[in-house]
Amino acid sequence: MSYQKSLKIGLFGYGVVGSAVFEVLTHTPSLQAQIAKICIKDSTKPRNIASDYFTTDKMELLDNEGINVVVEMTDDAEAAIEIVRESLRRGKAVISANKKMVAENLAELVELQQKYGTPLLYESACCASIPVIRNLEEYYDNDLLHGVEGIINGSTNFILTKIFNEKLPYADALKLAQSLGFAESDPSLDVEGQDALNKLCLLLAHAYGIVVHPSKLLCHGIHRLNSIDSEVAAAQGSQIKLVARAMKQPNGEVAAFVLPQFVRPPHLLHNVRNEYNGVVLTSALADEQYFYGKGAGGFPTASAILADLSALRYNYRYEYKKLLLQAPSKLCDDINLQVYVSFQDWQMLPVDAFEEIQEYYSGKLFHYRKGIISLRKLLKSEWWKQPGVSLVLQEVGIAKEIK
Repeated sequence: MSYQKSLKIGLFGYGVVGSAVFEVLTHTPSLQAQIAKICIKDSTKPRNIASDYFTTDKMELLDNEGINVVVEMTDDAEAAIEIVRESLRRGKAVISANKKMVAENLAELVELQQKYGTPLLYESACCASIPVIRNLEEYYDNDLLHGVEGIINGSTNFILTKIFNEKLPYADALKLAQSLGFAESDPSLDVEGQDALNKLCLLLAHAYGIVVHPSKLLCHGIHRLNSIDSEVAAAQGSQIKLVARAMKQPNGEVAAFVLPQFVRPPHLLHNVRNEYNGVVLTSALADEQYFYGKGAGGFPTASAILADLSALRYNYRYEYKKLLLQAPSKLCDDINLQVYVSFQDWQMLPVDAFEEIQEYYSGKLFHYRKGIISLRKLLKSEWWKQPGVSLVLQEVGIAKEIK
């Protein structure tokens, strides 16, 4: 898309984020971006702007040749990919906040952008107000990035903050998160780690040129943590955070996963609280660099969409440098992880689960083991997915190559 003095937008979705985008654009005339039409599912729902804006027919937006940008804010990944495919084919630039849709279809979406020369931007899909994707694309477009780790799901971080800072039980912390709009009525995507996993896939593509379906990576959420796990964490001066990690190995390959993790001071992620996100990038020359900001909410997400809209006016697009212009890194699973595993019944834990046991406890109501577990074995097994089993990564000494 050539330089545009003005952007005419077709908006899909008018929920918390969609309405925030509308309000922000109303108060940002210098951007020269105007919403022409909004596609919604339910036309009977009362809304705070003129009804002329709304339609339930997506083709009113896609067929409108005056609309040159589609902003996709739906919560339906299947509907979203159809909208994005058709928009890119018709030469309309796309901005999306749908991390599930992008993560599950990234290979196809990169191909469509290349074929039709139409950009797709999705900064808001990763960490809302934190511009991590743009920085990975532009600042870290080299081979010196050693690792990426972050708290990239505001809902789970809010819940864990209430558990550790206010001593709330998990169920009460979840209810509070739902009442404040930080968690959905069905919170499974957040608490089971899938939302963070989808975002990790986006980070992998821009940090290392790795395009991988989320189902291929190790993911364990916070939904099976119990009060004993919290007590163990507190006893060792830690809090438990849900952390997404990508770690470059000496051979250049990358290990990636989403796991609850014991985090203690002075780790930069220790003080990331409530709905905030934090991302730490480790490079050969700059050591650690830290990004921090709100990772959820209408206006923080709208700020990223506003930045992407502004970038489109200058013909910005992702170059996927480490995927298309360099040799992409490869994923590896031949490392060992230092972990804590708690469980209610001995039958839940296979005798060969651990490569090495370093600490153990057995009680009447629960048991735990600390030690070394193979990432490869975890990916191939199911025992750690059972109710009553929680798996937490130790903060230090977490990885070494399998001999």
